[in-house]
Amino acid sequence: MDKIIVDGMGGDNAPASVCEGVAKALCEDGDLAVVLTGRKAELEALLKDKTYPRDRLEIVDCPDVVDMNDIPTEAVKKKNSSLVQAFWMLKKNDDIAGLVTAGSTGATIVAGQLILGRIRGIKRPALTPAVPNVNGKMVVLCDCGANAECKPSMLCQFALMGSAYASVGLGVNNPKVGLLNNGAEEHKGDPVHQQAYKYLKEMKGINFIGNIEGRDINTADVDVVVSDGFSGNIALKTMEGTAKMILKTMKKQLTADFKSKLGALLCKNAISRMRADLDFEAAGGAMLLGVKKVVVKNHGSSTGISICNAIHKAAELYRSGLIQKVESLLQQADLSSVIASEE
Repeated sequence: MDKIIVDGMGGDNAPASVCEGVAKALCEDGDLAVVLTGRKAELEALLKDKTYPRDRLEIVDCPDVVDMNDIPTEAVKKKNSSLVQAFWMLKKNDDIAGLVTAGSTGATIVAGQLILGRIRGIKRPALTPAVPNVNGKMVVLCDCGANAECKPSMLCQFALMGSAYASVGLGVNNPKVGLLNNGAEEHKGDPVHQQAYKYLKEMKGINFIGNIEGRDINTADVDVVVSDGFSGNIALKTMEGTAKMILKTMKKQLTADFKSKLGALLCKNAISRMRADLDFEAAGGAMLLGVKKVVVKNHGSSTGISICNAIHKAAELYRSGLIQKVESLLQQADLSSVIASEE
């Protein structure tokens, strides 16, 4: 039985969406157990009328909540909050495989480092979602917001962690790694990206294919996109906004007149498939790669379905040995000389 701890109060739609997702995940996976942290009375009231295997759910009472406006370094001092208590339980209990939260991104990143701790040798964890690609696959974007400024060695480690995720989490054999830059040529970019390119080209354990541009994330034959958190976050939010714009514009035009509505009816199945292809929630949240256990950070506006997908994702990545894969690639690459040159 694999046990996942879930922050019951994290997210704009919590705790209702979290309770919905937990109940659904427990029904769908008979080898899953969940520990739910939060205000026990509220959680029990929301779960009262739901159908799920109650013997596989434990609720831990946490009266406090990390607010989205809390300063991350101050938020981790809220020891009785649902998020912080979840991280402490994850750290102290070997039988808890991973954590899922839709709460504060900043607090999640800080708690991941200060409470759970980084994998030995990792300089900084990276927030890593999987995003849709026109080739029908998901592309790993590492990093999308945890590190606004990066050193070349950090980008190299992001390549390793992203490759591990693509390999064990998405089933990609020898994943292709690209460095997000402002041009495909080797000499493009600032000194950090130019130096990272040189290191990546010589690194063991990854399949580096060179620089890629922003448009390539969703269209090119690439499996892992390495980025600093500032550029990656802008790229991710732009993709999400573009997907919403396409879907809203399509709906507007397909309901504009009778002929358009008739055409929409004939294309109903195709439209549904298109929505599914552009669904960012389907991937089950972003991984906080580089910490000692599996941590999945969901969007703040996550629905119950998204929470459910994230719980499944956390369990799958634990079962497939994500942490061990990161450690193996890190040892194989041996970036000690690169890191030493920057200090």
